[in-house]
Formats: sequence, structure tokens, C-alpha cells
Amino acid sequence: DHTARLWSTASGKCLLAFVGHRGWVFAATFSQDGQQVITASADHTAKLWSTASGKCLLTFVGHQDWVSSAAFSPDGQQVLTASADHTARLWSTASGKCLLAFVGHRGWVFAATFSQDGQQVITASADHTA
Repeated sequence: DHTARLWSTASGKCLLAFVGHRGWVFAATFSQDGQQVITASADHTAKLWSTASGKCLLTFVGHQDWVSSAAFSPDGQQVLTASADHTARLWSTASGKCLLAFVGHRGWVFAATFSQDGQQVITASADHTA
């Protein structure tokens, strides 16, 4: 249904639906403080959401194909996305602007994540490399 949903582990009830993507939602990840969620979608975007209101705060636009994963930097100031367009991208959570594109894979980038100190990122791809 093109949504991500926030659930209670105590009751099993849906607390919020994050509505706004126009394609499948492949991934959803909490920020360190739990105040925000980042989602990755087949609509070629990632979205930043408030966990308090369920409202979309930012849409990250720039990928040319499905966005398969999204992760927050340790300090929450940046988001890293991975895409079927063979790239990973680094975004500002303040402005929504793309800061860097990591180009070099020859296949779908399935996942990308930050090192614990936020100084490096790692990607995993269908081209049989990481």
C-alpha cells in the first residue's frame, strides 16, 4: 500500500501510517533519538518523517531508480541512500540536498550504511562487490 507503519510492541496496534510514497516502501529506519524515520521507496525517493505526527518533513529526490535502503548518520545530520541506479547518495537532513554521490558500482546498490564514527560508508551491490 506504499506506506511504512509504526507499531506498538506492547499491543501490536498500528500507531501511525507514513503515507506519501508512490511506490513500494523497501526500508524504514529510526533516527538515533527516535524522533524521525527515513524510508526508501520504489518511487525513486527517500522520505524523512516525524514519528510524533507522521508528517513528511523532507523528500530526497535525485536517484534515477528504486531506492532500496536508507540510513541515518550517527549524529543524525545526514542520510545515506542506496539505489538500483548503481549509486549511493549522501544527503543533508537540514536541507534535503544531495551532498555526494558515490559512483563506481556496476549493479544495483542494495544497501549502504555509516561507520560508527560517521567518517566512512560501506555499500553492497549486485555487482558482487562491497
